Amino acid sequence: MLCWGNASYGQLGLGGIDEEIVVEPRKCSFFNGKLVWDVGCGRRHTVFLLGDGTVYTCGCNDLGQLGHEKTRKKPEQVVALDAQNIVAVSCGESHTLALNDKGQVFAWGQASEGQLGLANMEDCVRVPRNIKSLSEVHIVQVTCGYRHSLALSRRGQIFSWGQNKYGQLGLGKEGPSVLTPQLVQSLLGIPFAQISAGGAHSFGLTLSGAVFGWGRNKFGQLGLNDNSDRCAPCLLKTLRSQRVVYICCGEDHTAALTKEGGVFTFGAGGYGQLGHNTTNHEINPRKVFELMGNVVTQISCGRQHTMAFIPSSGKIDSFGLGGNGQLGTRSTCNRKSPAPVKGQWRAYNDPIPMEEEFYCVKRIYAGGDQSFAYCQCPQNTSPPEDLRVQNSTQHVLTLNSDLIQKWLDHGHGRLSPEITDEIDLVFSSASCLNGSFLSTSHPGHYSTSGKCSGVDENMARVLFSRLIQTDYPHISQQVAASLEKNLIPNLSSSPPDIEALRLYLTLPQCPLFSNPNTYITLAIPFAKAVTSLKPAALKVLGNWWSRIEPAVFQGMVELYKDVVVYLLRMQKVGIPPSEHRLFTCFLSTCLRFLEILHSVNERSGQIIQYDKFYIHELEELVDIRQEYVSWLQQQFSVQPIDSQVSLCRYSFILDAQAKTTLLQIDAVFQMQLAVDQANRLSSMYLSGAAMESVNPCLILIVRRENVVGDTMEVLRKSKNVDYKKPLKVIFVGEEAVDAGGVRKEFFLLIMKELLDPKYGMFRYYEESRLIWFADKTFEEVDLFHLIGVICGLAIYNLTIVELNFPVALYKKLLKRTPTLDDLKELMPDVGRTL
Repeated sequence: MLCWGNASYGQLGLGGIDEEIVVEPRKCSFFNGKLVWDVGCGRRHTVFLLGDGTVYTCGCNDLGQLGHEKTRKKPEQVVALDAQNIVAVSCGESHTLALNDKGQVFAWGQASEGQLGLANMEDCVRVPRNIKSLSEVHIVQVTCGYRHSLALSRRGQIFSWGQNKYGQLGLGKEGPSVLTPQLVQSLLGIPFAQISAGGAHSFGLTLSGAVFGWGRNKFGQLGLNDNSDRCAPCLLKTLRSQRVVYICCGEDHTAALTKEGGVFTFGAGGYGQLGHNTTNHEINPRKVFELMGNVVTQISCGRQHTMAFIPSSGKIDSFGLGGNGQLGTRSTCNRKSPAPVKGQWRAYNDPIPMEEEFYCVKRIYAGGDQSFAYCQCPQNTSPPEDLRVQNSTQHVLTLNSDLIQKWLDHGHGRLSPEITDEIDLVFSSASCLNGSFLSTSHPGHYSTSGKCSGVDENMARVLFSRLIQTDYPHISQQVAASLEKNLIPNLSSSPPDIEALRLYLTLPQCPLFSNPNTYITLAIPFAKAVTSLKPAALKVLGNWWSRIEPAVFQGMVELYKDVVVYLLRMQKVGIPPSEHRLFTCFLSTCLRFLEILHSVNERSGQIIQYDKFYIHELEELVDIRQEYVSWLQQQFSVQPIDSQVSLCRYSFILDAQAKTTLLQIDAVFQMQLAVDQANRLSSMYLSGAAMESVNPCLILIVRRENVVGDTMEVLRKSKNVDYKKPLKVIFVGEEAVDAGGVRKEFFLLIMKELLDPKYGMFRYYEESRLIWFADKTFEEVDLFHLIGVICGLAIYNLTIVELNFPVALYKKLLKRTPTLDDLKELMPDVGRTL
């Protein structure tokens, strides 16, 4: 272990040396032959964690921060933790936290601001105590600010306690100190990989590189383009695309390491600690130019200095305040840009000259005004730690192949409490599921945005199918119970970040959702959660859905079509009156969910064919006529009828047969209205009112030899309201009564005439046998409108006519843009040349 910097309180662990500052790396003999696992640096004390789980401390002990009353100049074991296997340590200004392998947190040192989380207000605690309020939570990470503390749980929750003067606890308000750990509610559902704290500011880093900051911001240390403090977490939008994988904090500055090995710094720069060759403060993240060209794999911040490790050369660069020798440059001068720490450094795979002593860095640490480098002997060295590689034991638990295999290995019989708790943890936590199934192929989850989910849907499908098997019923039951009772009911309608939306893509891949036995408990509540999302979140989810594979999208559509059919079958069998309102809510939720999917499908140019939304069982399960009446009642009702759901409102689920039935019913209804209105007007005429008699039917008297001209003359004189009356056709000179046959013959004749190319209005395409509008015509424009009226009359009067138009015509009627494929349909020969 090499150390340098301020030694005035013995915080370097060098024993009784004369110097108060050490200006270059010096070997600490105490650690010879010992494996160092972690180092935490306070303002004037240091804590060391060894590989066997024991903890040693040295330095100032005026507030009990060492956890023992032994000598302060060299490391001494904290014997109160003897029975614990400690896996991580962290130091605040004058307090210390230690985390054991069971996820329990121990605290000691200064307690005046509640930074120990022990619920009682004392000046200090000199012996480590367990933070009992966290005993029910498995903690995987701890970090200390000067007078506040943070903890990250295996569920992805962030807890904070201690001083809150600048909002550094992220609880939504500044104020007095908080004595016990509090859940940061505004970050629930986000999959966090790391937490970090500075003097009075805090950060959370997600698995996909999103950075959230809160607390003091006087020097721009939150990187939010201003100097205002934040009492609630705020996303650093400028870093979202930079693939940040590690973050660390000084007293008033911050450094971030990217996946590519770049370094960004921001905040206070008065001593050069940002490395930009200036003493200016930076309110936005700025890349350290002089480190570009090198791949940095480790960074660490002291109070007002920064260190970076470059594995290719094996060297350490440092910059910032140097007054206590903390830069290791054999000088006490400040450095505004990266300068090499003095020492005989070698990369771990470089050839080593035998006659000289060289050091291969394993890990660097900084804090307060001291710095450390844990090194290995070149002869038996291993690669240095790479902070760009996430340690799965230190972040939110995620569902992966290894974890599933572990469960399956123990899942044949009754599940053990450990396996049960682990399954419950994953499937009760939105954070765990949102951090699972992340894509590693291009563009990958580090490119997560409003248009890219970062999720591998195929991986989700494969892993869910592997987990949910009939051979492992106890696992399936536990997964279903956790989703039903703990996860889905607690999903927020306004998730804090887009990364908290990923589970909406992956959960429908779970086979449990397609099991009819869980429609009521899983599929429908999930649909309710989706339909309850605020517009901004729903827009992002829609963008993601529009980019998934058609087979996955269709799978969701088929699932909820099946749920609708399931509910309608229940209705047909009979539902108790007491459950009718609940049933209506279920049906409405599923139809609304399908409506959202249909809207996404249409906006995206049809991910799947429109007819994939058809529910063909409708005519078998519901009375279409009654549905239409119900829909009409809702249309004209002053107050909405909550107890009714009309399928007519969701026309996209109606197939051609159902729509034909609806058109027929509607035509009859409209005709009846028109007849009734005409009869009322006629009654008024007979009673002496000054008005013309009104015929209840639209009557066309035409000559066979001039069927087009006669028809057009009548239609030009008719009003729109007349078109809704029943149509009766009379051929001049013929006595046949129009019971439908004459009408059909009329439409056959007139359509044949109108669409004949001799009129010059339409052009016939031989190869496709389709017609389209002629480029030039001498007919009046209103004639085209009247042809449209005739087509409408044919449909309205339940008469089938042959219209050999391509799909492009119907797209235009729906105000959709035709494509080249539509041109190919009309003119295949042209299409073949494109």
